[in-house]
Amino acid sequence: MSQFSPILPTTISYRGQELRLDQPLVMGILNLTPDSFFDGGKYGSSEEAAIQRVQAMVSEGATIIDIGAASSRPGAELVNPLEEQARLLPFFDRIRLNFPDIWISIDTYHSSTAEICLEKGANMINDISAGNIDQKIFEVAGKYKCPYILMHMQGVPGNMQQTPQYTDITSEIISFFRDKIASLNQHGITEIILDPGFGFGKDLEHNFEILRNLNVMKKILGLPLLAGISRKSMVNRVIGTSPGEALNGTTALHILALMNGASILRVHDVKEACQTISLYNKYKSVD
Repeated sequence: MSQFSPILPTTISYRGQELRLDQPLVMGILNLTPDSFFDGGKYGSSEEAAIQRVQAMVSEGATIIDIGAASSRPGAELVNPLEEQARLLPFFDRIRLNFPDIWISIDTYHSSTAEICLEKGANMINDISAGNIDQKIFEVAGKYKCPYILMHMQGVPGNMQQTPQYTDITSEIISFFRDKIASLNQHGITEIILDPGFGFGKDLEHNFEILRNLNVMKKILGLPLLAGISRKSMVNRVIGTSPGEALNGTTALHILALMNGASILRVHDVKEACQTISLYNKYKSVD
């Protein structure tokens, strides 16, 4: 692997709004799905519950709210875009109305859902499939010139955890990202955030190798990294917890992710993630 180190972007912007990336940020998760692995069904049955959840995450320090209406837990089937939009759009409108200045990421692999939400005021696309499920999503991102979160996944949610295999996972993810970045650049997209996809077509050892090598990816690719570790099996399988008991383990891995170069933590627990970042920043500030 080349050791060339491009200059890491310090901001991303969209429609006159700018996010600084010189300090780590927290992305709060809002699942509107009935079957997500941790909080499925908790916020998608009531607009008021969803609004209260967003208010809580914003007040606790979330800079970005990531809204999704299609579960990507292991074994989940792909959701039809019309079903996804029926779950999502009434909530989206209320959230944007109540929080006009918060950055909203739309967690979708469907180009039609992404375009509707960008029209309604979303700030970025978070696509777990990197355009592999719906290739038109790159065209939509190019049309709106919006920031794009590019994630690595081996397979699709329905089969991704069926014996994932790699020869050299870090090199293979870097190669994957290089190809996808080139394609996004061809569509006019230059503001890209990389998500190595913890738990998406990776076994336990793969996940920890990725965590250890985040800085390698950042140095070679020169783009900010998002870490989506919150309450996942890479926590629970090591310390014997369930997702509901995994906050302490998640925090421990968040510290490692930050020390290894993560710019954004995608989390269920915003207050604790912000506290983790404050402690990390203090540690970094001491000569």
